[in-house]
Amino acid sequence: MKEYTHYGVYGLIIKDNKIVLINKVTGPYDGKLDLPGGSIEFGEKPEETLKRELKEELGIEVLSYNIINADSITFKWNYKDNLFNWQHLGIFYEIKEYKNKIKKEIIIDKHNDDSKGANFYNINELKKDDLSQIAILILEKLGYNLK
Repeated sequence: MKEYTHYGVYGLIIKDNKIVLINKVTGPYDGKLDLPGGSIEFGEKPEETLKRELKEELGIEVLSYNIINADSITFKWNYKDNLFNWQHLGIFYEIKEYKNKIKKEIIIDKHNDDSKGANFYNINELKKDDLSQIAILILEKLGYNLK
């Protein structure tokens, strides 16, 4: 079995018990609701990744943020008849202030290759089956009871 570790930075925008999630279109979370964010590019600081990824995936400019946690999860992913033992490490930030409106639809291109857009979702109505593993991890760590 192949092993793969993914390092990512994620922004949590939570207001009135609603969270911004993206509609994922690639990778092990294809078809799931996921946290906005993504991979740290070589030489990039996590905060730079946070700002870049949220601009690409949400269309917003992050103005202020606060690191809230870092953690990882492992799971198995079957991709093209290859089974991967997948480890996903995330650094999580609370987004306190941003400008521009969150884009509900985003075109897939060379800058955004995995999000079809985002929306606010009521956390109390979210189901684990609809969420990425990393989203489940941080929401439960924050004390939310997911169905």
